[in-house]
Parts: sequence; structure tokens; C-alpha cells
Amino acid sequence: MAEETAEQKMARLEAENRVLKEQMERRGGQLRLKISEKGGLSVYGLGRFPVTLYKEQWIRLLDQADEIKEFLKDNDQQLKVKQTAPVRSAETER
Repeated sequence: MAEETAEQKMARLEAENRVLKEQMERRGGQLRLKISEKGGLSVYGLGRFPVTLYKEQWIRLLDQADEIKEFLKDNDQQLKVKQTAPVRSAETER
């Protein structure tokens, strides 16, 4: 097998680095915030893909936090729970 050229080695190491960074983003159930390429706020750690919204969308959503928590509480029996990390119920939020 022939030895890698410097360019091939660099490409391989960059690919490995990308994989390691993605693994770090998914670890530990911690939420991580990042500004997207288009200027939105991305939240990593909720699921397989980030949740990305623009500033005004986050403000609108956060302004409705109490209503969302109440809705979760009122519809608790119909909602499914994905057990990947400890889940805080809407009741403990109050």
C-alpha cells in the first residue's frame, strides 16, 4: 500500500475531526447553542438534528413558555416521552 500524500492525510484528518466534533455535540444530554451560517440560533442536544430559529422566532416562542407548559400539563396523558435524558415534567417547572 502506498503512503498517503500530505493532501490525502490532511483530508483524512479533517474528516476524522468533523466526526469527532459531531460526536462531542451529541454527548451528555447537554444543550449547546450555536449561531448558524445564516444567522439563526441553533440548539443542539434535543434530538438528532439541531433546532434552528431566527431571533424573533425564539422571542415569540419563549414569550409563550407559560402557555406551552400549561398545554403540556393539560395533555400529559396524550403526550409520549422519549427517555434519552432525565425529563423534567411541566409540573416541576412551576
